[in-house]
Amino acid sequence: MKKTLAVLAAALALPALALAQKPVTKTESVEIKGTIEAIDHTSREVSIKDDKGVVDSYYIGPEAKRFNELKVGDKVTARYYTTIAFQLRKAGTPAPAAVADDVKVVPGKGPKPGGTISQQKSATVVVKAVDTKTPSITVLTDENKTVTFKVEDPKNLKDVKVGDKIDVTYTEAFMVTVN
Repeated sequence: MKKTLAVLAAALALPALALAQKPVTKTESVEIKGTIEAIDHTSREVSIKDDKGVVDSYYIGPEAKRFNELKVGDKVTARYYTTIAFQLRKAGTPAPAAVADDVKVVPGKGPKPGGTISQQKSATVVVKAVDTKTPSITVLTDENKTVTFKVEDPKNLKDVKVGDKIDVTYTEAFMVTVN
């Protein structure tokens, strides 16, 4: 998925895997607060220094109509949300209807720049490895990418096997407020 903000591909925690056809959902959020240290208007990158002194750079897509209003020294709060809904399905069982890529941009209404961008996607992945000690699961996406996710409860891995297909529908949202 092309990310509008290349930010916090934080460990997505898969809460439960069950062989039943009942979907399971988990929401994770990460918040960063910081100060804009640098702005590259050509590449649309903003460098933000957090309260621990760590500086990270973020790409701000053209959807952010008020990008030019950002200033070095602005205090920002950013929240990144992910929701994963997934279920296992037996091999040969038809996949559920695909969720269309749905990107939504909602500009902030305040006097300073801000807003929310979100996207929903659906994918079928194949389990490549299960680690009950960590606990984690490694999957292969349809783009042939290998991704490992931490699993909240190791008991949820007991019936998961290499080769199982998992249908995943997930939503990512990024909200930025300039204080």
